[in-house]
Amino acid sequence: MTGKLYLVPTPISPGDIAWVLPQLAQHRVAEIEYFIVEHPKTARQFLKKINTQHALQTLQLQELNEHTHRNDLFALLDPLFAGHDVGLLSEAGCPAIADPGAELIRLAHQNNINVIPLVGPSSVSLALMASGLNGQCFAFHGYLPIDSTDQVEKILLLEKQSIQHDQTQIFIETPYRNKKLLEQLIKVCAEKTHLCIASHMTADNEMIATKTIREWRQSSPNIHKIPAIFLLHG
Repeated sequence: MTGKLYLVPTPISPGDIAWVLPQLAQHRVAEIEYFIVEHPKTARQFLKKINTQHALQTLQLQELNEHTHRNDLFALLDPLFAGHDVGLLSEAGCPAIADPGAELIRLAHQNNINVIPLVGPSSVSLALMASGLNGQCFAFHGYLPIDSTDQVEKILLLEKQSIQHDQTQIFIETPYRNKKLLEQLIKVCAEKTHLCIASHMTADNEMIATKTIREWRQSSPNIHKIPAIFLLHG
């Protein structure tokens, strides 16, 4: 019998962990000794907060991040083949959504390993819920191109697709480039297009606002170096 692969969300903002992670999910993760993580230091900080039943120094943490070669993924499953349950931790939010993990999860399915997603915060779903934009048809695009010309082309394409398909377009940016991205959106999108900006999700200073581009041109928030997510609907 193989172990089970638990997909473990982690908080996306500082604050009381009970606000975003169900108690029973915390208790289950606290029992696990083997983990696949992006960064061991922050993983241990999270596991300490949920009162892991194991000494922090005895936890078995394997790394999975942007530097992990796909040829090394299979070895990460070894504890599962040995019968141990394993937790796949995201650095923030849900594993495999705008984070590493999808290929490993697919590999687990190919080897008949039971994959169990746990309930926790996702900026994508939370922002969509609160945006007032179409939640029946939407697409998450991750990061937009960095090059200014390519970025404008992508924004205009997403706006066009949104109009054609009544589809909410969702994307993110590195916090220190948020200001530039917002300036591009306000500059090139049609006045009647709706844009939702959500920042500090689940924190006490959470900000979620949906306005037309015309309204954003009159007053836009300072989101420089602040984690945010953008939702566009033409």
